[in-house]
Amino acid sequence: MKPANPPKETVAAVDTAALDALFEPVNRGDAPGLVVGIALDGATVYRRGFGLASLEHGVANTPWTRMRIGSTSKHFASLAALLLAEEGKLDVDAGARRWLPELRAPADPAHEPTLRQFMAHTSGLRDSLDVGFLASGMTIKPKGDSLAVQARQRDVNFAPGDRQIYNNGGYHLLALAIERAAGMPFEQFLAERLFDPLGMRDTRSVPSDFEIHPGMATMHVAQPDGGWRRGIFPSEEVRAEGAIVSTVDDMLRWLAHLRGPHVVGSAASWAQLKTPARLNNGTAHGYALGLQVEDYRGVEVIHHGGTVIGGTCQMLTVPAHALDVIIIANGAPVSVSELANRVVDIVLGDAALPRPAPAMAECERFRPLVGARYASPSADMVFGFGDAGGKLGFVIHNSPPIPARAEAGALFLEFARIVTGPYRVIAEPLAADAAAPDTLQLEDAGTMQTLARLPAAPPSAAQAGRALVGRYRAPDLDADAEIALDGDALRMRVAGVHGPNTMTLTPYSDDVFGWNFTGQLAALGGTLAVERRAGKVAGLRMNTLRTRHMHFVRVEEQ
Repeated sequence: MKPANPPKETVAAVDTAALDALFEPVNRGDAPGLVVGIALDGATVYRRGFGLASLEHGVANTPWTRMRIGSTSKHFASLAALLLAEEGKLDVDAGARRWLPELRAPADPAHEPTLRQFMAHTSGLRDSLDVGFLASGMTIKPKGDSLAVQARQRDVNFAPGDRQIYNNGGYHLLALAIERAAGMPFEQFLAERLFDPLGMRDTRSVPSDFEIHPGMATMHVAQPDGGWRRGIFPSEEVRAEGAIVSTVDDMLRWLAHLRGPHVVGSAASWAQLKTPARLNNGTAHGYALGLQVEDYRGVEVIHHGGTVIGGTCQMLTVPAHALDVIIIANGAPVSVSELANRVVDIVLGDAALPRPAPAMAECERFRPLVGARYASPSADMVFGFGDAGGKLGFVIHNSPPIPARAEAGALFLEFARIVTGPYRVIAEPLAADAAAPDTLQLEDAGTMQTLARLPAAPPSAAQAGRALVGRYRAPDLDADAEIALDGDALRMRVAGVHGPNTMTLTPYSDDVFGWNFTGQLAALGGTLAVERRAGKVAGLRMNTLRTRHMHFVRVEEQ
């Protein structure tokens, strides 16, 4: 749907040829692509669509193509909560159960999370989206399922404020609190109080990918055979966690408003929205309330990305230079966050940026760590090292390698790259022929712990897995599980209320296993820690980037 009043474009001293070259790889007529909007001082200087909005119908992306912005939606919901707080209808610092009585009361009343902690991802609650993947994979979850999952959890990742782990479920709960306090549906509140006052006519919160709206691009998921599948998010009720559909024109309007002056919301509310949170131990991280605030090449950048099934988004503003960038992709195989940073490089140029463009260090002096894995005493943290495109990468639980950087005898993984941590590994540089050390010191969000190396030559699946074979029950998943040997492979089949899910287990030791989903979620995984009593397997604890110690109880004798 073409907007009635697109932003006025202006001719500025912007290297449009360099921008065209940056996006040329996705300028194709046989693949999905992306849309880009760039503004300086509120005036649009670059506005283009690349690739196809629909392979099925051969429709090209245009600047007015509507796309899902995923988790970039989160700060809209945070502002909505702060608007209600201005009116005295919502106390974002009170216990969340005032508005969400369905949640279990913590044993210690001081450990009840607040809505502000939902917004900062410091509540400690598990992520209902991640739990849903563990229980039933990509099956479509019905309305009400996210709240039911959260209400069922008897355990948490950590005490509120102790750490930070990205949590879509917390934002889903925030949306419920907003609509209960406002006395109207969450989607209506966003439209009436945010989108319409700012003239964002093509922007709405759309809970389900099964809904049809004019001008929307199809989300595309690449397949191993070179083909594509339609991207459908596995929920009929996506809300504050990532439901907004928008255009580059509307998002540029929003970014100009984010920098100010503000038509909607008080200066105090906007200041809260952009102020990074602190953990209980005083550690500061770059996440505020649905926004990330960090330094890029010596200037402050405010941004947030988004990922849906078959699409990605990056919203970014450089307030000191009034530079606004929005990139939304519907399947293009690119990193939209890296593209947004390159736009900053091109538009502002080296003269305006105090530091050179960052490069992830290759960390060659730490190369002997590649392939090594380490575990905390309870195995609630399994940390390894792998090759990330020629760079040393951190492997957290069983994630793909994430590029690290080396500095002053330590290895770092910035909070902004995975929205948890930050992580710092204390490790001396190693000679090329050296062995990985037996222990490492890992600092996680300011808390230090000692990790011990797992065996360099782990047992086979048949050796280590034989003791695990049998049936299990995971009450917090509301799921049954069975582990069985399948030839040389060890499989775990989890059956939740919405369908089954299969994982492949890889032993790292007799008591620690990595796992990966099979099928469409094969890139996702985690670890299992074995619980033994009197020498027998009594249960398992499952960990992912966003879930800690999910308990599986053995229900069959060995």
